[in-house]
Amino acid sequence: MSRTRTERLVNLVICLLATRRFLTAEQIAAIVPGYEHDPNDERDHEAFQRKFERDKSELRELGVPLEMGTASIFDNEQGYRIARREYALPDIPLAPDEAAAVGIAARLWQQTGLAAAASSGLAKLRAGGIDVDPHATLGVEAVVTVDPAFEPLTAAVRDRQGVSFSYEVPERDGAGVRRLQPWGVVCWRGRWYVVGHDLDRDAERCFRLSRIVSGVRRIGRRGAYEPPKTDLIAKVAGFSGPVERLGRATVLAKPGKAAGVRRWAEQCVPSPEGDRLTLSYSDHELFAGWLVGYGADLVILDPPEVRDEVVRRLRAIAAAYEPAGSQLGVPA
Repeated sequence: MSRTRTERLVNLVICLLATRRFLTAEQIAAIVPGYEHDPNDERDHEAFQRKFERDKSELRELGVPLEMGTASIFDNEQGYRIARREYALPDIPLAPDEAAAVGIAARLWQQTGLAAAASSGLAKLRAGGIDVDPHATLGVEAVVTVDPAFEPLTAAVRDRQGVSFSYEVPERDGAGVRRLQPWGVVCWRGRWYVVGHDLDRDAERCFRLSRIVSGVRRIGRRGAYEPPKTDLIAKVAGFSGPVERLGRATVLAKPGKAAGVRRWAEQCVPSPEGDRLTLSYSDHELFAGWLVGYGADLVILDPPEVRDEVVRRLRAIAAAYEPAGSQLGVPA
């Protein structure tokens, strides 16, 4: 079943649950998104009738108790509604953690396009003078906000297809392109994250959706991988937890250069050679990789582990671009 048809059926159910009177096909067409048509156009009206008949059959096959009747003895046209007493579920006891999971799912659903369409349909019912049951609105008002990347990432997870996007982190100037096989999207401490296999780093990674600064583009084929059975929340908690910055480094920056490093400096001491900046770091390899991007604008003074890693990376870059027969190198 297509997503458009699914949304239409859901809104049809909400519409028929929210009224105690029978609604005619014409009233339903004016209320439920997806049934818009010109009743004066014979072909358009016939297309609507075929669509409506298919949807009624689909609801009955799904076990929805669709009733037929007239609003009053003076009406000749058949109408439709859903008997809530037959459609309602019995009480379902939930443990605290189960109830929390259902609550999160409900709040998430309320942010999809279904919520806006359902709210619009109920408003049209009231405007038309139809008695709407206030307890049947299903709480479709918006409650939480998700990031723009949420929908394309969850769709990619469902299709098991890789994605690429531009990702920005505070310690770097500009965004970098990441390629990921997404395993799932989870919420942790009020923020949304995608967890998956980073194709460029050949390792599992998680990314905060609010830091994705581009559209999410599909790459590769559908069904290209099988996500592992793992606790995604635990992985996000491990990645996103507080990082202890126990290392301290001193770098020499040329006057007016390396603005990104200066923003993170804890101390700046001017000197004849340039400005001595003191910074804290957690992982010397990641820290060195960040500093290398500033090229000749920085000189790493200490500690040796950071300086050596920067020199190693610069030598690798020089070797990659070294013309045949030349003897370029990076001084130690």
